[in-house]
Amino acid sequence: MKSLSSKFLALAFVSFVVTAAYAQQDVQAKPKPEDTEIWQPVPAVVTPAAECNAPPSDAIVLFDGKNVDEWVNVKDKQPALWDVHDGVMTVNKVGGSIETKRRFKDYQLHVEYKIPASITGSGQGRGNSGVFLASTGLGDDGYELQVLDGYNNPTYVNGMAGSIYKESIPLVNASRKPGEWQTYDVAWTAPTFNDDGSLKTPAYVTVFFNGILVQNHFELKGQTLYIGKPFYKKYDTAPIKLQAHGDKSEPMSYRNIWARELP
Repeated sequence: MKSLSSKFLALAFVSFVVTAAYAQQDVQAKPKPEDTEIWQPVPAVVTPAAECNAPPSDAIVLFDGKNVDEWVNVKDKQPALWDVHDGVMTVNKVGGSIETKRRFKDYQLHVEYKIPASITGSGQGRGNSGVFLASTGLGDDGYELQVLDGYNNPTYVNGMAGSIYKESIPLVNASRKPGEWQTYDVAWTAPTFNDDGSLKTPAYVTVFFNGILVQNHFELKGQTLYIGKPFYKKYDTAPIKLQAHGDKSEPMSYRNIWARELP
């Protein structure tokens, strides 16, 4: 009888020890909210502008309505020849396309533009310009977000306002009437390249057109081409370019252009 009692007590003790060990392990493994809290590094403070669409505290102001000091002609890198009046910058088609003196990689961009209320022409010949998110050479080399009159102006849809020219059709047509100011807000992730010039990671772009999402983290296939398929050409940083298109319609205008460099 004593032997059976001893065995029972021994088994009970082992069971207690095993149960306690599992209970302790369960307590140790149970997650706590603090386990997923990250405290460092603390993001920098950026003060929003008091007015809608105005540059925040860390923005690089590229055009504030006063002058074209941040811009040069694409062809000869001389001071930009576009006309500044009444707080806006109007395309000078004789002067040609302009680009920023600064070079950018990844950034947020805000641009406002206006097609003249008196605009004439049709299709691609009606208020044509472009925001080149990376100007990689002379002429129209780079990655173009199309600027065009998109209000009751039929054209090929991968060349309409809000498109990544010849690459991506906008999700919707968010164009306002000619004579009204329009807004692009862009997040640009530049492509990266291997040492041999081959593509490492593609470019991505998100675009809000008049506050409406029209390009949702679109993966670009390469730089803009008027004829042929897009392809990538190695670059590191590049200016932002505004196009002086060769159409015959009245020149359009820009205002309130600013960018924020992204890490």
